[in-house]
Amino acid sequence: MEQVKSVVVVGGGTAGWITAAKLAKELGANDPQGVQVTLLESSDIPTIGVGEGTWPTMRKTLASLGIDEQDFIKATDASFKQGTRFINWHHEQEKGSNYYYHLFSSVVDSASFNLSPYWLLGERETNYAQSVSAQDILCDRGLAPKLITNAPYEGVQNYAYHLDAGKFATFLKAHCVNTLGVRHLVGNVIDVQLDVDGNIGSLFTDQHGELKAGLYVDCTGFSCLLLGKTLGVQYKSIRDQLFVDSAIAIQMPYENAQDPIASATHSTAQEAGWIWDIGLQSRRGTGHVYCSEFMSADEAEKVLRDYLGPRSKELSAKHIQMNCGYREKFWHKNCVAIGLSAAFVEPLEASAIFLIEAAVNMLSELFPHHRSLMETSAEHYNRSFELRWQKTIDFIKLHYVLSQRKTPFWLSNKAPESIPESVKHMLEVWRHRPISKYDFDNIFEPFPQDSYQYVLYGMGFEPKLQNAAASYVDRAMAQKFIAQAEALRRQFGDNLPNNRELLEKVHKYGFQKC
Repeated sequence: MEQVKSVVVVGGGTAGWITAAKLAKELGANDPQGVQVTLLESSDIPTIGVGEGTWPTMRKTLASLGIDEQDFIKATDASFKQGTRFINWHHEQEKGSNYYYHLFSSVVDSASFNLSPYWLLGERETNYAQSVSAQDILCDRGLAPKLITNAPYEGVQNYAYHLDAGKFATFLKAHCVNTLGVRHLVGNVIDVQLDVDGNIGSLFTDQHGELKAGLYVDCTGFSCLLLGKTLGVQYKSIRDQLFVDSAIAIQMPYENAQDPIASATHSTAQEAGWIWDIGLQSRRGTGHVYCSEFMSADEAEKVLRDYLGPRSKELSAKHIQMNCGYREKFWHKNCVAIGLSAAFVEPLEASAIFLIEAAVNMLSELFPHHRSLMETSAEHYNRSFELRWQKTIDFIKLHYVLSQRKTPFWLSNKAPESIPESVKHMLEVWRHRPISKYDFDNIFEPFPQDSYQYVLYGMGFEPKLQNAAASYVDRAMAQKFIAQAEALRRQFGDNLPNNRELLEKVHKYGFQKC
C-alpha cells in the first residue's frame, strides 16, 4: 500500500498525452515491475487545440520517447520554427513596418562571451539580431534550419516546430497506446472520493466504474477538476499584470499549394492586443489575442479578418476566453496539475507546451515511488514551478513595458502599478550595465540571457554604458563573432532549402539515418 505503482492522468489533449507518454517511458509502463499509466479522456469535453508553437526542447522530448522525426512531421502537419518575428511592437506602423527577431541561435552563447555591450557601444551597422546570429536571414527568406542529409533532430541552426495541436495529440495517443504501454480509457469523472488524509482515494467514472491510483495528474484544462474543484487549491489571477483576456482563432488555408511557409512565428501588434500567424504545411494558424476592456469580440474578429484578407470571410472563427494566472500549488497531496489546469499565461512566446514538457520531466525525475516521498517531492516541485511561472510572467510583461505604442491598451500596460517589482528592478539595473549571466542564477530559468537581449535590444532599450566603455577590452573577439555571423548568413542564404522544399523531401525520402 505504501508503494506508488500506478498513475491516472485525467484529460487528453497536448498536456495529457505528453504527460502520459513521458511517464510511461520513464517509469517503465511496459515492464510488469514498472508503474502503470492510465489516461482517462472525455469524449464530451473538447480541447482548446490552438497551442501550435513549440520550443527547441521538443526535439529532445520526441527523441526521448522513441519518435522518428519524419513520422512526427508527416502526422502533425509540422513545419520548422526558428524564432518569433515581432512586428510593430516597438511603435505603431508609420511607413511600412518595424520588426525584430527573438531567435533560437546565436554565434556565441552570451554566458560565454557577451556580444551585447560591444554592439551597444559600436556603430551598429546592423541590428542586434543580425550582429549576433545568422538565423534572421533564414526567417526573412523562409529557409529551413537543416538539409535532408542531416540526421533526425539535428540541424545547422537550432529549431523547434509549428504543429497542428489536434493532430499532435492524436499522434501521441497512438504512440502511447501502441508502443509505450499506456492504458487509454474514454469516459467522464462523475465523483471523486477522498481518503481520511485528504488525498484522492479513487475516481468514479460513467463508463469504467472506480479507478484507483497512487498518483493522479490533472490535465482537465481550465476546469481543473481534481486539484482545483476537488482539493480546493485556489487560482491566482494575474489580470492586474497581463491584461489580455480573450482570443479569436481562424485556420487559414494557403491560397496556393506551393505558398511559402514562414520559418518564424509572426506576432503583429494591434490596437488592443496582437495577432499570431503560424505557418504549417497545409495552412496558417492565426489568432487575435486582445483585451475585452478595450475592444469588443466583434471588433476583434474584424481586426483578424482584415489582417487575413477577403478569403477569411467564409472561414469560421473560434472565440476563447482566457484567465491568465496560476494555482497556489501545482502539486497538492497526491495530485499534480499540468497544462491549463496548472496555469495559463497568454500565448506570447509559446511557453505553454514547453512548460508541459518541463513539468513532466520534473515529475518523472521526482516521482514518489514510495508514499513517504510524496510531500518532499511536492515541495520541490512547487518551489520550482512558482519560479518558472513568475519568470514567464515577467518576460512576457517586459514586451509590453518596452513598447512605445500609444493606444489606451498599450499605455495601460506601462502603468507602474501593473508592472511586477521584479521587472522594474531588472530594467533599472540594466539601464546601467549589460545583462549578465549572473542575473540568471537558477537552473530552471525558462528564458535565458540571450532571450532577454533579443527582446530588449530589438525593442530599442538603451543602457548607459559610456562610462564603462573601457571595461570592454575584447573588441577583436567581438568583431570576430560579428564577422562570423555575417559569413554564416551568406553561406546559409545560398545553400539551405526553403521550408516547403525540405518538408516535401521529408515526405518523399525521410532524413538520413545515423
